Amino acid sequence: MGKVITNITMSLDGFIAGPDDDVQHLFKWYFGGNTEVPMQNGQMVLKVSPESASLLQESISTTGAMVAGRRMFDVAHAWAGHPPIAPCFIVTHNVPQEWVREGSPFTFVTDGVESAVGQAKKAAGGKNVAVATATITQQCLRAGLLDEINIDLAPVLLGEGIRLFDNLGSEPIELETTRVVDAEGVTHLRFRVVK
Repeated sequence: MGKVITNITMSLDGFIAGPDDDVQHLFKWYFGGNTEVPMQNGQMVLKVSPESASLLQESISTTGAMVAGRRMFDVAHAWAGHPPIAPCFIVTHNVPQEWVREGSPFTFVTDGVESAVGQAKKAAGGKNVAVATATITQQCLRAGLLDEINIDLAPVLLGEGIRLFDNLGSEPIELETTRVVDAEGVTHLRFRVVK
């Protein structure tokens, strides 16, 4: 059975995007190496270090669906119809009707994150479900749905922007470190959520 995993790049001070959704300083490692990793059905090719490439390729091969929030969907301009992982389940209150059509890689879920994760698990066919965005990660953590947190730690301090770990409540969430990989321009940190 697949796991529910957040895999996201974060600054040392806890931001997954700077002001105005700027990610250029966070994503430098995506283009700082010499090993190519095709993404989004070949729509984008990353150039990373061999260590990062190995982790990315492992993640791509073991992930079968993605859950994201509507804000990310809008900021990414629907990834031009090629989300990083498809099928892609978007948690929203307002469904963009232009994407509700046969063959769309998106399923819009209006009845909450639990429903979106449940649908994504079925669609993933035993593979992992990737959770994208801070808000969806926070909701999954509060609901006890998240199995792992994978942080690609960028060596930068952004000072402000969108924090990954806001709004978690007052109870500590214990994590177990499962892997640390130092790579060019990024440190990959892998944690299991202790339940």
